[in-house]
Amino acid sequence: GMAQAALGAAGLHFDELNKLRVLEPEVAAQTAQLREECRAFVDKTAEFQKIVGSLIELVDQLAKAAENEKMKAIGARNLLKSIAKQREAQEQQLQALIAEKKMQLERYRIEYETLCKIEADQNEFIDQFIFQK
Repeated sequence: GMAQAALGAAGLHFDELNKLRVLEPEVAAQTAQLREECRAFVDKTAEFQKIVGSLIELVDQLAKAAENEKMKAIGARNLLKSIAKQREAQEQQLQALIAEKKMQLERYRIEYETLCKIEADQNEFIDQFIFQK
């Protein structure tokens, strides 16, 4: 007992296997427990980093997908704009064609009226000629 006390005073201790130790058995046990807790904490941290990594990857994929959809939408919008412009151009061409045909119709109408007048005059002349005989 006295030898053990003297050793204890010198900071030396026997463990459960009667090996000479610098640390008290209780402190050694606490140290081992702390080491295990640290190992568990490091494992959990690594697992957390993995989860965060895969989350970041997922967010990146979503961002890329969103960017692709945005590009598709811009493409579709531009296509619609160009189609609208084509329609507008076609409409203007058709309006010009309609105006041209209206003018042509007016010329034909005047020509027809003139021919009708000539026909009436000729018929009148023929009638007078027949009656004179």
